[in-house]
Amino acid sequence: MNVGDILKESWLSISGNKLRSFLTILGIIIGVMAVVIMVAVGETVQQSITDEFSSLGTNTIVIRAGAARRGGIRTGNRHTLTLDDAAQIGKLPDVAAITPAQSMGIQAIYGNKNWATAMLGVYPDYTTIQSIEMEYGTFFDDNAVKNASTYAVIGPDTAKELGMPDNPVGEIIRIQNMPFVIVGMTKERGDSTMGSQDDMVLIPITTLKKRVQGSSFPNSVSMIALKLFQDADNAVATEQITALLRQRHKIKDGDEDDFQVTDMKQIMETMDTITGYLKLLLIAIAGVSLLVGSIGIMNMMLVSVAERTREIGVRKAIGAREYVIIIQFLSESVMISFIGSMIGLIMGVGLSQGIGRFILHYNVPFSIWPVILSVGVAVVVGLASGVMPAIKAAKLNPIDSLRYE
Repeated sequence: MNVGDILKESWLSISGNKLRSFLTILGIIIGVMAVVIMVAVGETVQQSITDEFSSLGTNTIVIRAGAARRGGIRTGNRHTLTLDDAAQIGKLPDVAAITPAQSMGIQAIYGNKNWATAMLGVYPDYTTIQSIEMEYGTFFDDNAVKNASTYAVIGPDTAKELGMPDNPVGEIIRIQNMPFVIVGMTKERGDSTMGSQDDMVLIPITTLKKRVQGSSFPNSVSMIALKLFQDADNAVATEQITALLRQRHKIKDGDEDDFQVTDMKQIMETMDTITGYLKLLLIAIAGVSLLVGSIGIMNMMLVSVAERTREIGVRKAIGAREYVIIIQFLSESVMISFIGSMIGLIMGVGLSQGIGRFILHYNVPFSIWPVILSVGVAVVVGLASGVMPAIKAAKLNPIDSLRYE
């Protein structure tokens, strides 16, 4: 028998028991479809996390005032970072841009409308660190920081909620009865893990500390953010920053830092590892469906051997060799598995892409792995499930088989 004859006979055998074949194929369809969808879910989560951190930049380092959290509470003095610390860190060779930052909740007023939003005091380098682009106007400059000017840059959502013109440059908003001139509006960026990037008011940090807050610690800041040069080593830069701050804050050896240094690259690598394990877990869970499907194929083939005992006996009586019988039953098993795998692949890709684009409005990454996996499953599951029935069929005694009723 050639390959064409084997495939033809396999198809005739499968189509001869339509309901049983359909139910067996259905098990493989569900198993492969589940694996494909779980792979898509895992890659979508991984991609979304990567996108979030990419917007911040993997060469970004954030330093926060206060010691590490214990029991959900940050210990140590909250006024441990200063503008002078930022100035000294900015002199390190690997630092490309740096800004201290201080935030607070405010009520912005424009005309007869008001809106609760966040105000962030920063340096002009904030645009470089956060990759901010301007829709209208410009960002305030170093002179505005030096003079504690009442200039403000707002996000598009803030302007919309306050009912401001499309181009709000030159308009005046009031914050704590203090007028601020809008000098620019940022381009829309959307939400991120750090919160909305479009609903905020950005002002010089000196203005926030001296004019808005009237702080007793005008030189202190809650956070310092910086961006390294592309060829910089994050680990080395982190060590240099830590050593510099410990020296400036006169922290003795063995004592705990009164600040926290967060390396975005390290966090991203950790998240990639976590999402990788999550993806493997999802695939393993979905793999249980494939196991059930393979058991279904084995069960069907064993039943087929029992039903075709007399046919096997006739074949062996007229000279069919054992390997021909084995190939025949294995081909049926692989064909069932292949049909189910291909249908499961198409349905899995279709559902994951359709739900992502039309319901969640998110582009689900398409990976070649589900295709390779489906073909692999078709062959491996088909062969593994068909080996026992095929060997059983090949070992049947032709005389006993011919007597079988």
